[in-house]
Amino acid sequence: MGKAKKTRKFAVAKKIISPKDARIKSNQKAQEAKQKEQSKKEKPRQVEQAISALFFQYNTQLGPPYHILVDTNFINFSIRNKMDIVRSMMDCLLAKCIPCITDCVMGELEKLGAKYKVALRMAQDPRFERIPCGCKGCYADDCLVNMVTQWRCFIVATCDKELRGRIRKIPGVPCMYISNHRYTVERMPEAFGAPR
Repeated sequence: MGKAKKTRKFAVAKKIISPKDARIKSNQKAQEAKQKEQSKKEKPRQVEQAISALFFQYNTQLGPPYHILVDTNFINFSIRNKMDIVRSMMDCLLAKCIPCITDCVMGELEKLGAKYKVALRMAQDPRFERIPCGCKGCYADDCLVNMVTQWRCFIVATCDKELRGRIRKIPGVPCMYISNHRYTVERMPEAFGAPR
């Protein structure tokens, strides 16, 4: 028996997958993205509760005696400028000030070693209030930011520009720093001692 001749069919195109087919990867990705967007829309949004202590940007919880969270470099710069921390704070704010130190800042001072022995001794002064923080050995700047966002009753004393930038984003928290051999407070209208 001979082979039957197969005649080529005229004008028949090859079968092509349509661009809207679900098997194409780009379509799968787009479909997943749509599903994610829908699930986000369905989920209830979490809106942070407004702080009751704030009257617009003004923090009503701040008042004498002021509690001031002190950073490591603030103590070091105060020593370099030969300034007594508590007295200079009182000169700046014209009220009683209680410098506070968190466990993370204390740990950072201890890690710095013999160079900063004077700063460590100054931080262990009985006039300084020690505040226990819940974080376990985290970075001192993060610890200060967490403390300030949780409790809006502190002024943060630091000479670190990056930390000051982070604190400026938190409404109602003033920042103390050293300029021209004296302490200055920003974002605090009743600080009469602070130079303009």
